[in-house]
Amino acid sequence: MPQSFSQSAAGTAILKGVSRSFYLSLRLLPASMRDAAGLAYLLARSSDTIADTPGLPVAQRLSCLADFHRALRGETTFTTPPALVENASDGEKILMAHASDHLQWLGTLSAEEQTLVHAVLDEIISGQTLDLQRFGNASKDSRMVIASDAELIDYCQRVAGSVGAFWTHLGFLSEGQHFSSASQESMLSWGRNFGCALQLVNILRDRPEDMRHGRYYLPGTAHLSAGEECLHAHDRWLRQARAWVQEGLQYAHALRGRRLRCATALPALIALETLDALDQANWHQMEQRIKVPKSTVFRCLAEAVLL
Repeated sequence: MPQSFSQSAAGTAILKGVSRSFYLSLRLLPASMRDAAGLAYLLARSSDTIADTPGLPVAQRLSCLADFHRALRGETTFTTPPALVENASDGEKILMAHASDHLQWLGTLSAEEQTLVHAVLDEIISGQTLDLQRFGNASKDSRMVIASDAELIDYCQRVAGSVGAFWTHLGFLSEGQHFSSASQESMLSWGRNFGCALQLVNILRDRPEDMRHGRYYLPGTAHLSAGEECLHAHDRWLRQARAWVQEGLQYAHALRGRRLRCATALPALIALETLDALDQANWHQMEQRIKVPKSTVFRCLAEAVLL
């Protein structure tokens, strides 16, 4: 097995298959960060595939997710259930077929990198498990809801804020003071809130689909019917997401490497464009799913390069 995951043909092919955009971002990272960042991403995508694959009973997904988590900790081996592979997308089929390889590859990282990967996966999987327990049996006729602002923020912190913290710890571990002009404490705070922002943008964008399936992520909205009144319910969360994205831009500006600044600023700029579109959309447009056009993505990339 090659020592450098990010340089291997297998790692490259799988990353491209499940996220071409993250693969491009990975190539912009300093070489010292690529293996740990790439493996952490694929392991998180694997656990996400387990949690979200349709057609499998919730209890089976929870059991499989727990098995995967134990395998991450080295307590057991992991074999992907055939039923999960059958219901996954083409890219996810390949990803899950190599799950045991990725777990083995994790052992080739330094002890410090392994500790960081374990920490972020522990937090992400706790959020995915909580989400399955909360919404796994939701339906059009059985609405499930997040009860409070604190619960929503906690969920965002687990599944996405944790990634901002991981990215920061890995950057300082790999690059030392060459990583950022700001303190590690500031970067951790900005990074966590930046991750939360990206998750909240996804939640806001996906509201119509989630509501059709009985999933109400915004507290106090389960009594609302689909339509224009739902738009007012997410105004304050649009403002919160925008504030957190601004912290993401602070994070990007503090990074010392231009390529790293570009890779970090790009999702922040796209998130702001998405928030602008959500802010102006009516409910019918929301139901068609808000998507930033490629021309805007290219403009955001040009802006990110110039940071």
